[in-house]
Amino acid sequence: MRRIITILLTTLPLAALAATPKAVTLDVAKMTCETCPIVVKKALEKVPGVSEVKMDFAKKTATVQFDPDRASAAALVKATTDAGFPSTVHK
Repeated sequence: MRRIITILLTTLPLAALAATPKAVTLDVAKMTCETCPIVVKKALEKVPGVSEVKMDFAKKTATVQFDPDRASAAALVKATTDAGFPSTVHK
């Protein structure tokens, strides 16, 4: 029991320090077929700190949930661009 309490007390402060997840929507160019969003999603999921990616092929957008301590909008744009699909942050 004492060990469990020690573990809880040592891990709780780490959880309190975790950044609040952030969301950004990217306008993604060059998505012309049904396979394109899959490629973009996989590229975004490889960025450290990304927790969720939702693609909208009809609107040509990607909405990304990420940890701002580990990722940035610039890193997300770079990931899609490196995959062949340039993007910009939706305004």
